[in-house]
Amino acid sequence: MPKLIIPGPEGRIEARYEGNDDESAPIALILHPHPQHNGTMDNTVTFLMFHTFVNAGFNVLRFNFRGVGASEGEYDRGEGELSDAATALDWLQTHRPNARGCWVAGYDFGAWIGMQLLMRRPEINAFISVSPPANLYDFTFLAPCPNSGLFIQGNQDDFVPQDQVFKLVEKLRAQRGIDIDYHVIEGANHFFTGKEKELEGSIRSYIEAAPQLLPPEEEEEPEVEVEDEDVEMDFDELLDSMDAEDGDAADES
Repeated sequence: MPKLIIPGPEGRIEARYEGNDDESAPIALILHPHPQHNGTMDNTVTFLMFHTFVNAGFNVLRFNFRGVGASEGEYDRGEGELSDAATALDWLQTHRPNARGCWVAGYDFGAWIGMQLLMRRPEINAFISVSPPANLYDFTFLAPCPNSGLFIQGNQDDFVPQDQVFKLVEKLRAQRGIDIDYHVIEGANHFFTGKEKELEGSIRSYIEAAPQLLPPEEEEEPEVEVEDEDVEMDFDELLDSMDAEDGDAADES
C-alpha cells in the first residue's frame, strides 16, 4: 500500500488509500485517536477499522492529522483536524465521484472529529464511532444528528465511562428519523486489547446489515386498465356487413 500525500490546509497530509475496481463502491474515511496521545493512522483500532471496510468492498482512506507522522502542521485542538478531515474527504470524493455511499468512522478523538464532519457534510450517510470521548468533549452539536450510525464501546473502558456514552446514545435515539445502534463489547478496555476480533465482528455485522448499502427498491409500475372499445353492433348491422363482404367476393370472381 503506497504512501499517499494530499495537499492540506497546513501543507501535506500523509495518507493511505485502498480501493477496488468498482468505482461505484461506497467510500469510507477513517479517523485516528488523539494526536497528542500517540494517535496515528497506524493505531491498532484505526488499522482494524480500515481493513474491515476494505474487506467489505469499500474504497477507504485513512490519514494522519496535522503534526502526526509526515503530515505537516501542529495540533489545533480539533478545529484544524476537522479541516484536515474535510480535505481528506474531498480527495476521496474526487477520486470516487460515483460512489453509492459515504461513511465516516472514527476512534476516540477521531470519533469526535467524525461526528462534527457528519454535521457539515450532508453527503455522509452513515457513521461508526468507536469509544467516543463523551466525557471529554462536547457532543451537543448533534442536534439533530442527521444520519443513522453505530456506537461501539468496551464495558471495561477506563478512559471513557460507559454511562457517558450511553447518555449520548439515548439522547440521539430520542430524535426522529434515525436509528442509533449501540454495541458494548464485554471485557474490552479502551484499546480493545485482546478483543480485536469482537470489534471487527461488530463493525462488519453492522456494515453488512446497513440499509444505506442496499440498492433502492424498484417501484412497480401501476397496471393501467385499458377499456375495451365498444365493438358491439346490432344484428341487422352484422347481416349488412356480411352481405357486403359476400358481394365484394362475388365481384372479384
